[in-house]
Amino acid sequence: MALLAYLKSLFILQLLMGFVFVVSGLIINFIQLCTCILWPINKQLYRRINCRLSYSLWSQLVMMLEWWSGTECTLYTDQATVDKFGKEHVIIILNHNFEVDFLCGWTMCERYGILGSSKVLAKHELLKVPLIGWTWYFLEIVFCKRKWEEDRKTVFSGLERLKDYPEYMWFLLYCEGTRFTEKKHQISMQVAESKGLPKLKYHLLPRTKGFTTTLQCLKGTGGEHTDTHTQLGVLNTWFYLFSVGFSLRYSDCYTHSDALQEQYNKEGKFPGPTIIPPRRPWTLLNFLFWATLLLSPLINFACGVVVSGSPLLIIGFILFLIIASIAIRRLIGVTEVKKTGSSYGNLEAKKQN
Repeated sequence: MALLAYLKSLFILQLLMGFVFVVSGLIINFIQLCTCILWPINKQLYRRINCRLSYSLWSQLVMMLEWWSGTECTLYTDQATVDKFGKEHVIIILNHNFEVDFLCGWTMCERYGILGSSKVLAKHELLKVPLIGWTWYFLEIVFCKRKWEEDRKTVFSGLERLKDYPEYMWFLLYCEGTRFTEKKHQISMQVAESKGLPKLKYHLLPRTKGFTTTLQCLKGTGGEHTDTHTQLGVLNTWFYLFSVGFSLRYSDCYTHSDALQEQYNKEGKFPGPTIIPPRRPWTLLNFLFWATLLLSPLINFACGVVVSGSPLLIIGFILFLIIASIAIRRLIGVTEVKKTGSSYGNLEAKKQN
């Protein structure tokens, strides 16, 4: 175990994994671009192909959570709910406390076979991010600027297009609109008090427009609404899920989730039975395929550079590694709170906008 931990800490190994993800992502994006010719001929075929292509990319990130970090995911829910997973469209509400909590949601999507067709309401800035934004674009992800006057038409038209989607979807929503911080929580509860809404201890006041619009546009597609409460630990992730009808008050979901968090903090667990869905081998096999395809020529090239003894080639290769490490670090930085956090409660930012 000590040797395995040491190997995981090696920068060169992390760099090689990043290289595989980036290069395979660019290849996948190019193939996605080529599939655009199918759209006017057979839209549903285009969608099915792009679901598989996006799975090949996103599953590499899920592999790092499941196989590399050894994170285990536990569901607190009933078997009747689990039996429906992957067999219908579902709108899932997640809380937003950590930089990688989206990956926990993707893990559940993967284990029930719908990672490639999972959807989100994404912030518009991500559209310009290589790999992530580009893949989402081909998946018909709805991008919004978080300004309802500008987003209304885009969100409605984007969601309407998804009504005839050929694959079952999990539509993941972060209805708080931003990650939880103490400062944002204080501001959020001031708003709740002024509007006579219930105060929440562990959540921000949810924003209703994205949720209600999604319900309005996707209602009738054969799914339901599931509230998912995620609690992220160092080595484990716990999900508490409960299914509700469309008639339940929106604020009641967050009041209930707040009570669940309180219970978890006191007892160290959520109520109800636990289910640990087994991890599937496909994420690991997919990564090994890309690693074999891409690292073999890279290692052969590196060996050739060293054997050549050419100072110019060696310096050029070192510069390539430095540039690659910087590029990968910048890509990782997309998920960092301090770089991508919203202007929630920031009056100066709002004035500038």
